[in-house]
Amino acid sequence: MKLYLTGHDYKYACEQIMLTLFPGQRPLYPEEPAEEGEDQAHITLFRGAQWATGRTALTWEGKSAVGSCRVKTAGLTGQVELDRALQKALKLSFYRAAVAVLGKEPPWGALTGVRPVKIPTKALLRGETPAQAEAVLRDTYHVTPVRRRLAMDCARASLAALDSLKEDEISLYVGIPFCPTRCAYCSFVSADVGKALKLLPPYLEALFREVEAAGDLLKRQGLYVRTVYIGGGTPTTLSAEQLAALMGHIRAHIDLSRCTEYTVEAGRPDTITAEKLSALKGNGADRVSVNPQSMSDKVLRAMGRSHTAADILRAYDLVQNSGIPCVNMDLIAGLPEDSREGFRASLDQVLAMDPANITVHTLALKKGSRLMTEGGSLPTAEDVAAMLDYAWTTLRGAGYMPYYLYRQKYMSGSFENVGWTKPGFENLYNICMMEELHTVLALGGGGVTKLVDRTAGRIERISDPKYPYEYINAIDHIIADKEKLADFYAAARR
Repeated sequence: MKLYLTGHDYKYACEQIMLTLFPGQRPLYPEEPAEEGEDQAHITLFRGAQWATGRTALTWEGKSAVGSCRVKTAGLTGQVELDRALQKALKLSFYRAAVAVLGKEPPWGALTGVRPVKIPTKALLRGETPAQAEAVLRDTYHVTPVRRRLAMDCARASLAALDSLKEDEISLYVGIPFCPTRCAYCSFVSADVGKALKLLPPYLEALFREVEAAGDLLKRQGLYVRTVYIGGGTPTTLSAEQLAALMGHIRAHIDLSRCTEYTVEAGRPDTITAEKLSALKGNGADRVSVNPQSMSDKVLRAMGRSHTAADILRAYDLVQNSGIPCVNMDLIAGLPEDSREGFRASLDQVLAMDPANITVHTLALKKGSRLMTEGGSLPTAEDVAAMLDYAWTTLRGAGYMPYYLYRQKYMSGSFENVGWTKPGFENLYNICMMEELHTVLALGGGGVTKLVDRTAGRIERISDPKYPYEYINAIDHIIADKEKLADFYAAARR
């Protein structure tokens, strides 16, 4: 779609709302005017002394409409507040024009961010009632009733998590960027272990050095680890001996005396063995993931998985017999070759296994994934909506509650990913990460540290190199770069 911006340069905000309403489009910024009837949006900002108005004139598939939104700017004291208000005016003007030409509203209305739960959470923290917090989602952003309920449930879980945290606590993420094979939907940087087996020993050697440095850094800063999450990739690509060595090194060099939750993504059932589970349990893991994504062998083949549904059942039995008390299982709505009936059958089979957590993702077509470049036979947005409707109804009926959610770009039907849990089994790390409740120190290739100062509303990021060989070669720089954590906390304490 051709975009023409006048009176502002808020490109990112305009692209966000465009992708929300027209997920198959890509923004173009031509110098020449669009031809009559061509898909286009003229997004204009008018600034006055007291108010600012966003106006969008939109043409889509021969239909045209105009939308506008006025916001008060008088009294806004900072540039951040002003930017947010102006972008809100532009987004809502585009939204109103788009809804007029499309004849329908998306499930999350005009919300464009990945963290919609932050809106009701902030309202509740300000002392507003749940009804007032939900009214913002309804009246300002036009969020549908089902999604409003999801957001409000997750906001309550977020507040409960926040109440349990102490100011000197953080979470620890350790990344293992290796997988047995690459899934068709995946864009994460992870090395196919069959091709990169030689990188594993030097990668672990570098990671052990970063663990040691992190332990020293946290001790100097008086910080304690509340949750540990070993993710990937697929951490159980490592051998039982390598897993034991990694987790033992973490325990030896990082104070885990306050750790109340230790997750390891076992993920791929073809990497799960009794020996590996014994290593996880013996070194403190109390939560693992067994992620089928689908229980259909046809769908598993289409997404590039090398295991079958029978392997998932075998892996789950191994976990059940390991003594690890909490199991998460992931499903994805919208996978290639899947159908409404197929997804329902997958969810029913997972529910029959009775895991503590079930995460229902919506397929997102990510840049760099095989699905994005090669395509595939994907369910329609209407099919995905029916899959999710079945999931929400069935999971609630089975006693699960939503406790965290997030959205992604290029997501089928502009839906969401939702973590569901039995009462008392909420994954604190997931809430802290998605709602940015406290600092997450990330170690390993592709890890992104989030330094969070909630009092000042400040977040800073430190990114480790994505590729294993880059991580190995840059380990000295990576360790030095993490010292930014000390500067961040010094500033926060001042």
